[in-house]
Amino acid sequence: MAAGTESAAPTVVEHGAAPHSFSFDAESEARIARLLAKYPAGKQASAVLGLLDLAQRQMGRTTGSAWVPRVAMDAIAVRLGLPPIRVYEVATFYAMFNTRPVGKYHLQVCTTTPCWLRGSDEVTHACRKATGIKDWKETSADGLFTMTEVECLGACVNAPILQVNDDYYEDMDAESTERLLAALKRGEVPPPGSTKGRQTSAPEGGPITLTSLTFEQAE
Repeated sequence: MAAGTESAAPTVVEHGAAPHSFSFDAESEARIARLLAKYPAGKQASAVLGLLDLAQRQMGRTTGSAWVPRVAMDAIAVRLGLPPIRVYEVATFYAMFNTRPVGKYHLQVCTTTPCWLRGSDEVTHACRKATGIKDWKETSADGLFTMTEVECLGACVNAPILQVNDDYYEDMDAESTERLLAALKRGEVPPPGSTKGRQTSAPEGGPITLTSLTFEQAE
């Protein structure tokens, strides 16, 4: 099968059903063109991460479950002229790619030391209480939530962190977690960031140093 001639995009009958075929839609194709243009001829294999991300986002956009089915990996292999195993290796190495269906909201709970010391256990319990999920990598009965334990999300200063899809919710506790999930159930997506109103990584109550934009040159 020649590149670009993959069969039509799947019609998913039920939430999370694995498609029998996959092709990139027009929105993804426009992004692929820009992505491949960044690499010299013969080096397009370097775009495998980008194409996996586009496939996962397309699945989320069109089916409500952001994951990369095997048929999508195969389509990427064809597009980049790679053996399929090369794509499988990348997709299964990086935790950012979901290789099985997930809920509409992917709850990624950081339990690494800084978040744990600041109360990630409370966040975990609140997520399970609100969703009915009992274990990691499990999806709620309504299909809305999947809960995953992740390693450091790189925002330790505002721990504990709960990542929902692409958004970081910081300075979480049990109450703020329950409020967030209740809003998501209503179809509302609260703005990401600190739940305590912190400005980036400044102390609670606002910054106490470098509060002025003026600069006085020393004599």
